[in-house]
Amino acid sequence: MLIRKTLAALCVTAMLPLAAVYAADDQQFPSEQGSITATPIAKGLDHPWAVAFLPDKQGFLVTERPGRLRVVSPDGKLSAPLTGVPEVWAKGQGGLLDVLLSPDFKQDRMVYLSYAEGGGQDGKAGTAVGRGRLATDLSGLTDFKVILRQEPKLSTGNHFGSRLAFDRDGYLFVTLGENNDRSTAQDLDKLQGKVVRIYADGRVPDDNPFVGQQGVRPEIWSYGQRNPQGLALNPWSGTIWENEHGPRGGDEINIIERGKNYGWPLATHGINYSLTPIPEAKGKTAQGTVAPHHVWEKSPAISGMAFYDADRFKAWQHNLFIGALASQELIRLQFDGDTIIHEERLLGGLKARIRDVRQGPDGYLYVLTDEDDGVLYRVGLNPD
Repeated sequence: MLIRKTLAALCVTAMLPLAAVYAADDQQFPSEQGSITATPIAKGLDHPWAVAFLPDKQGFLVTERPGRLRVVSPDGKLSAPLTGVPEVWAKGQGGLLDVLLSPDFKQDRMVYLSYAEGGGQDGKAGTAVGRGRLATDLSGLTDFKVILRQEPKLSTGNHFGSRLAFDRDGYLFVTLGENNDRSTAQDLDKLQGKVVRIYADGRVPDDNPFVGQQGVRPEIWSYGQRNPQGLALNPWSGTIWENEHGPRGGDEINIIERGKNYGWPLATHGINYSLTPIPEAKGKTAQGTVAPHHVWEKSPAISGMAFYDADRFKAWQHNLFIGALASQELIRLQFDGDTIIHEERLLGGLKARIRDVRQGPDGYLYVLTDEDDGVLYRVGLNPD
């Protein structure tokens, strides 16, 4: 009789829609605006790095750092790895990184990927960006073409940066880490430690700040960045915002402006992991550089960022959300204009490294945990 009842219960569970099964896994967390529910949408992801939303409720595209791009269906099913994805250099912090849909995706079906690419001298790697067309059956990418390469390749496994964002005018911005080679962030003949601005097909706009200057890479929009792993268009001002890892201390948020120097390694609030000063640093500020818009003296290890402008959760409107790897939290920032006036730490009970956060078309937040068994969560405020 016991066996029969157990089998019956298993059959009932098997017949439940996946969302109902996941409901049992919902986790509740406190916040200043009320309780929050984190619902697991997909589990079993291998160090997922970024998520993008397919239109017409077709689900999500998720990158896994070892080199796989997957579709997650609305009910949480994981596809087989998509075909046509470039070979990646999956060592250290390298691998398949950001994913972004074209602003005209419904017409051109273009998917942009950033990733670590090998082939450098002495086996070193750098960041590359390319795009391919997503098949209508979501099985793979075709005609994938590299549109940007970080040259020279200097990374032995660290600081690839690698977030992507389009601005209102359709220009593509890309963050590029300094490959843990500090001084290169100030070298304008290299793409290490830079934010670049290109057309959607990789061409360089004529009005980029350093176009026509001898010995300077024309793609560069700003420089003096360390390891920028967050990038987003501010929907209210149209400005591009970036966040980056400091060394030991000194994680930053910057509002990216044309041709500006953001200081690394001449100016930093951090020190080496060995507790020694950064050799090149002149202090927390340096002449000719832009001070951070916001800085954490103790590094949460920030990654991913999303401005919230949906109608679903009024209490979150005009807030900025950032993932944190070391502190294993979702950071909520509140504004007065562009000035950050309040910070709250959320979802600490997940006890997981939060790599990416995005606002979904349904008005929920979606976060990815960077773990061996990574999870895509839907996060929302509960009604009063």
